[in-house]
Amino acid sequence: MAKFDSKSFNAQAFGAYVKRIPNPKKNELAKSGAVGSNEQAKAALSSQTGSLYARIPYFGRISGTTSQNNDGGTDITSTNTTTYEQGFVTASRMDSWTERSFSKNITAGVDFMDNVAVQIGDYKQEVKQNMLLKILNGVFSMKTDGESVTAKAAKEFIEKHTFDISAKSGDEANVGAATLNTAIQKACGDNKEIFKLVIMHSTVATNLENLRLLKYLTYTDKDGVTRDLGIGTWNGRTVLVDDSMPVVETGAKYKKTTDTAITDGKTYYTKNGDNYTTVGTPAAADIGSYYEKTADGVPAYITYVLGDGAIILDDIGDSVPYEMNRDPAKNGGQDTLYVRDRYICGVDGISFEKPAALTASASNADLENGENWQIINDGVTAISHKAIAIARIISKG
Repeated sequence: MAKFDSKSFNAQAFGAYVKRIPNPKKNELAKSGAVGSNEQAKAALSSQTGSLYARIPYFGRISGTTSQNNDGGTDITSTNTTTYEQGFVTASRMDSWTERSFSKNITAGVDFMDNVAVQIGDYKQEVKQNMLLKILNGVFSMKTDGESVTAKAAKEFIEKHTFDISAKSGDEANVGAATLNTAIQKACGDNKEIFKLVIMHSTVATNLENLRLLKYLTYTDKDGVTRDLGIGTWNGRTVLVDDSMPVVETGAKYKKTTDTAITDGKTYYTKNGDNYTTVGTPAAADIGSYYEKTADGVPAYITYVLGDGAIILDDIGDSVPYEMNRDPAKNGGQDTLYVRDRYICGVDGISFEKPAALTASASNADLENGENWQIINDGVTAISHKAIAIARIISKG
C-alpha cells in the first residue's frame, strides 16, 4: 500500500493518478465539450511568475455586403477589417485536508491512493462546475443601462439569447416540442447550428421524457441486445442532465426601498435590467439604489444551450499543485495534503474586463459580476451576438 506522508509522497505521480480516476458524480457541465481552451491565452498566462490577465487579439471578419459594382469607370474603395481584443483572467484555487495518522485510517481492502484520488478528483470537478456557473451568470448579468456600445451590445445579447417562458400559464410555462428550436433561432438566427449541447435540471428532463421528446442514444451489445446509453438528444443536440443547474425565482415583485438607513436583518436587492440580485453587505451610502421584495415568486429552471468550446476554463496548473506536510507532534502525528489549481477563465465572444481592484486571482464573485464582462468591441462596434454560442431557456419545468 502506498504511504501517505511527507517522506514518501510523490506529488507528480499523485497528480497523474488523480487524472486517471473516473469521476462518478454528475458535474456534467465541467466535463462537457462546451468547456474549451484558447491557445494564445494559454501561452500568455501559463507562466508561474504571477500572470493574472491577458488581452488576446480577436480578428474581425470581412463582409460581402459591401461589394462594389464594377462598371469599368469607378475606382475601388478599399476597406479594412477591425481587430478587437479579448480579455482572459486567471483564477487560482486552493484547499487542504488534515488527517490524524491518515495512512492507517483506511477501511481494510480499500486501496489508499485510489480512495484519496477519487475524492480529490470529485473535489476538482465540483470546483470547476461552480466556476462555470458563476461565469454563465456573469455574462447574463452584463450591464445594459446607457447608450454605450458595451451596454447596447450586452442588452441585445441578453434579450436575444434568453428564451423565458416561465411567466406563461399552465403547460405553456414548461418546455415543449418547439422550445429548443425557437430559443436557438432567437439567439443566433441562421447560425443556430453552432449550438451542440443542452444541459438541464432533471425536472426539465423528466418533463421532456414524459412528452417523449428526449431520445436516448442506444448501442447493440455482442449478443444483439439494444440498450440505452443514458445520453439523450433533444432536436439533435446532446442533452446532459445535472441537478446543479440553477433554479431561480420568477414572478417575484420588487419596489424601490424607502428606507433611509440600513435595517438590520432586512434583505436588499440591486437591479440590473429585469434582474434583481441580493446585496450581501448593504451599505448606507448606497441605500438609495436598493430594492425590497414585496411578493415571492415561484421556482423556474435555467437550461443552458452551448456550443463547442463556448466557455474557456483551462487548467494550466500551479507551480506546486500537490504538497504534503507531516506534523509528528500534533495530535500524536498528522498529515496534511495541500492542493492548488490555476485556471484560465473566459468566454468565446465575450471579454473579461479586469477591474483595478483585482490584483491576484479572480474570485467566484469576480466571475459572477456582470460589470466585469463585455461583448467584444473596439469602442465603436461590437461583434455580432449571433457568433456567441451561449443561450438559456427559463421554464417552470
